[in-house]
Amino acid sequence: QVQLVESGGGLVQAGGSLRLSCAASGAIIGMNHMAWYRQAPGQQRELVARIFSSGSTDAADSVKGRFTISRDDAMNTMFLQMNSLKPEDTAVYYCNLVRRADGWSYWGQGTQVTVSS
Repeated sequence: QVQLVESGGGLVQAGGSLRLSCAASGAIIGMNHMAWYRQAPGQQRELVARIFSSGSTDAADSVKGRFTISRDDAMNTMFLQMNSLKPEDTAVYYCNLVRRADGWSYWGQGTQVTVSS
């Protein structure tokens, strides 16, 4: 059974930084596609950044140049380094894994990020 556990959220002032972690069990992240999504109150969940099994990455235009997605295969953990945070980055951030073998999608429980102005 695939389980994803996020950590690292919190309250930060605008311009600050946070690093989110997503620890996976039941699947090898380096063999699957991983992503970070976020959902602000009253808004739809949106893709923030993703890292493919190949290691290639992409990110939403709104976070390019500020957020960096990465993974540590030895730790079986994915990260999201968030710099120059803005109040509009405030949301619950979710870790996602898409299993390449069958396309099943798994979600973590989410971690709250709040950026004060």
